[in-house]
Amino acid sequence: MTSSSTTTISLEETLKSILPEGKLDGKLPPVHLWNPEHSADIGMEIRADGAWWHDGSRINRERLVKLFSRILRKDEDGQTWLVTPYEKVIVKVEDAPFLAVRVDRVGEPGRDQTLAFLTNLDDITLAGPEAPVRVETDPDTGEPSPYVLVRGRLEAKLTRAAFYELVEMAEPSPEDPDILGVWSQGRFFPIGPAA
Repeated sequence: MTSSSTTTISLEETLKSILPEGKLDGKLPPVHLWNPEHSADIGMEIRADGAWWHDGSRINRERLVKLFSRILRKDEDGQTWLVTPYEKVIVKVEDAPFLAVRVDRVGEPGRDQTLAFLTNLDDITLAGPEAPVRVETDPDTGEPSPYVLVRGRLEAKLTRAAFYELVEMAEPSPEDPDILGVWSQGRFFPIGPAA
């Protein structure tokens, strides 16, 4: 990783890249197309509770966090970055960069339903073939860790409340009645054992 003392992320240039029209609700910038030469480590991190930190201090300005989340990218090697056309900054992610704080069902329960997840940063993702739900289980404690893909390779970890909502919607797998899961956009996602 390299950093140049003469190249730093300019707030003005960054804001123009992130918000060409100056509005948070516009299209996301094409971070997947940006491959800047310069990179830096400035102590950015996203902790397991969804809090963003910079150089040991929590970033409490929600609008700034939402701005940064728009230029977040996770590469194939697992590294997560804040990316602009000019420079990229590594972000250490303790668990997942987003939290899914709510899940809503659209449509009739079962195969035809769509599950919509709302993140802590107001992203909405519709679970389905392009945005799978997955659950990892800790082999020692048996504790489930549920996730849904938000965009690119960036996932949201479901909060306990959102996971309980998901469990309420669960039904037996069509292939194995001992496995519970949920349907969304015609895809069945296992979430755990029935017992």
